[in-house]
Amino acid sequence: MLYYLLQYINEVFDPPGFGVIEYITFRASAAAITSLLITILAGPRLIRYLKSKYIEPVKEEAPAEHRKKKKELPTMGGTLIIFSVLVSGMLWAKLDDPYVWLIFLSVLWMGTIGFVDDYRKVVLKIKGGLSAKYKLIGQVSLGLFIGFYTRYDPAFSVLLTETTIPFFKDLMIDYGWWYIPLVVFIITAVSNAVNLTDGLDGLAAGISGIVVFGLGGFAYLGGNTVYADYLDIAYIPGGGEVTIVSMAIVMACVGFLWFNSHPAEIFMGDTGSLALGSAIAVIALLIKKELLLPVLAGTFLIETLSVSLQVAWFKFTKWRYGEGQRIFLMAPLHHHYQMKGWAEEKIVIRFWIITLLFFLASLMTLKLR
Repeated sequence: MLYYLLQYINEVFDPPGFGVIEYITFRASAAAITSLLITILAGPRLIRYLKSKYIEPVKEEAPAEHRKKKKELPTMGGTLIIFSVLVSGMLWAKLDDPYVWLIFLSVLWMGTIGFVDDYRKVVLKIKGGLSAKYKLIGQVSLGLFIGFYTRYDPAFSVLLTETTIPFFKDLMIDYGWWYIPLVVFIITAVSNAVNLTDGLDGLAAGISGIVVFGLGGFAYLGGNTVYADYLDIAYIPGGGEVTIVSMAIVMACVGFLWFNSHPAEIFMGDTGSLALGSAIAVIALLIKKELLLPVLAGTFLIETLSVSLQVAWFKFTKWRYGEGQRIFLMAPLHHHYQMKGWAEEKIVIRFWIITLLFFLASLMTLKLR
């Protein structure tokens, strides 16, 4: 019943005489506005509720100033992002499109795992929350489902095992049997990367919004035969619907920043960071831009590398010299600059600027081919 009601609303708002491009633009804009309004209007009530029940414990290894400022703040704010995306997406996207449901699935799947992690930390007072093993099982399970579904379901007219390579005009590669392991790796890596980056007020939400906006733009271009032919990029039949859900995610992040910007009133928690990370990964895979993620989502990559290098170097020097050494004052990288005395707002804004530069660099791939 709900399905047909939402589809009826969608058809009612289909302006007569609109072309395909105008109709996609209209619905993407409507989804963005709807998502923003839901987030901003529902935010205060959710914050009041979460403050009474779900106060996130500050990590003991965090900088002292960070621990001092982040006390008594509610977490699980990612539920607001997820709710806004699902409602606005269901209202304005075509619900018979498999691309839409795969994005919804990724958001709900990893959002649920993140919620369990937050609940164990905040309510059950279990240090560390959900163990890394169970998080990995959840990520791998989602990756396997997405991989097998997109490879073998006949609803997908585009063979997703083939993809284009950034900066090269006519070079295509076919992953073959490596496609499914690649899907698992990308979903796991990106969801963990966003989770690692979520450490300062507005950092993960702002960067995620920029990255998804970029992916939504590529989905818009790839979903239209005229633009795809002109730019010589892969045509994605479901690209228009991906654009609509992407814009809902972008504005959910913007709306969340209304409350999460410094000084934050709420944290997204693993509920939000894992959901956003999986959504970014799945959108990139669906529109064949997974190889562009190291450029477009370069900030997430840098944050992840800072942790990997820190751990690897510490273990190596401890084995080699008997005492572990560090490359950074603290990892992830944003805490390194926090330890150097940079103001939190300065770190966040500079990371946003770097992400915008990565976004512009990714746009250059449309012509430097």
